[in-house]
Order: sequence, then C-alpha cells, then structure tokens
Amino acid sequence: MISTKGRYALRVMIDLAERQGGFIPLKDIAERQEISKKYLEIIIKDLVKAKFVKGSCGKGGGYKLCREAPDYSVGEILEATEGPFVAVACLAADAEKCPRAKKCKTLPLWEEYGKLTRDFFYSRKLSDLL
Repeated sequence: MISTKGRYALRVMIDLAERQGGFIPLKDIAERQEISKKYLEIIIKDLVKAKFVKGSCGKGGGYKLCREAPDYSVGEILEATEGPFVAVACLAADAEKCPRAKKCKTLPLWEEYGKLTRDFFYSRKLSDLL
C-alpha cells in the first residue's frame, strides 16, 4: 500500500513540474496542495536526498526539479519516499536468506506481484500525470 507520504511526494513533484523555471516556496506548494508545510518539510528532505529537487534559501528561494518531468518515473519517486517495492518481507534486499525459499509454494506469486507493481510504477512518468 502506498502511504500518504508517497502520495504527497507525487503531488509535490507534479506541482513543481507544472511551475518549472524558478524556485517555488514550500509554503506556496503547501497552500495549493492543502498539505501541512511541516509535513512537506519531511517529504522534501527525501526528494532532495534522492536528488530529484534542489532547494535555495533566502529571498526568491524554494524548490525546483533537477530534471525535466519526463525524466522522472513514478516508481523512483515512490521508492525514494516509501522504500523498495517488496510484497513480502522475505524479498527485501536486506532480508535474511529464508530457509523455506526453495520449497515455498507462494514465493513465485510474491515475486511476480512485486515485479508487476515495480514495472507498473516505473513505466509511468511524472509527465504522464500533468
């Protein structure tokens, strides 16, 4: 399930993509998107860390996209804020090797589901949402 954080991150990225050019103050994004500025500060940190947006302080400061909208996949934005797409804990990159993996009848199901989810979100671009 995609949390509020991931959904709001997409809304922030869409907002910035619609206003490409100069830096956009976070308070303006918060007002337009009807999201708490405090909560957006948490989300924007993840987006800056992922190098999706860059910020500028002071007068005329705010945030803007680092790339053009078609260069972002929805999947990478969601993974930057939500973490990797894994259907079950045993498929996480840092999971311990499951002793039942070779005889697990459901593992192929979870692997396929994870691949479908990842492929779905990575095939959609930020520009598709504009």
